[in-house]
Amino acid sequence: MPLFRNAQFEISIAKPSGLPPPSGAEIAFAGRSNAGKSSAINTLAGHVRLAFVSKTPGRTQLINFFRLNSGALMVDLPGYGYAAVPEKVRRQWQGLIENYLKKRESLIGLVLIMDSRHPLTPLDRQMIDWFAPSGRPMHVLLTKSDKLSRGAAAGVLQDVRRQLAPLGPQVTVQLFSSLKKSGVEEAERVIAGWLGLGEPAIEAPSADAELAVTDPENKNPRPGE
Repeated sequence: MPLFRNAQFEISIAKPSGLPPPSGAEIAFAGRSNAGKSSAINTLAGHVRLAFVSKTPGRTQLINFFRLNSGALMVDLPGYGYAAVPEKVRRQWQGLIENYLKKRESLIGLVLIMDSRHPLTPLDRQMIDWFAPSGRPMHVLLTKSDKLSRGAAAGVLQDVRRQLAPLGPQVTVQLFSSLKKSGVEEAERVIAGWLGLGEPAIEAPSADAELAVTDPENKNPRPGE
């Protein structure tokens, strides 16, 4: 059964003091507002509304915990970087996310969501700076890859991997599309490796990226593309 299927909501918290006692390995999902984090979670879980998808970025203000069949927890962190949110609220969210990423002992890895059209923003890099010193694995999902040509998507993937290469094997990167449901198996394979449920993932170009390299002019698109 896919790793995230049948995830069940467990608890929401609004401040660090509300964090529940550790009760299993935790995998956090974080991303800039409107980067497609909630859509990515819903796609992985095979659930239309497991994570709330808002038409107004920045609406999710809580840390939400979901229990997986494996006993691990998927942790949905508040989206960050939405300018229309009042400064006081932004500081509150920042403190909540930073505290969780730096101090949560049961956190085993971070899935960082970035819009493939605008990766590695200053706020994305801040998240990386908060988390990287822990030495725990980080997997970057470059979402909305369907909005780029295959050649452009492959170029973004290569560039992000190059920029994050100094962090070593701690960080892996892939393309992802909630619309086309592409990249799901690759993401599951990586995260299952963190949980000891499969072989540790060895990063390799995604299928779309490989096709883009072998067919840079996209002369042989998939049906319907």
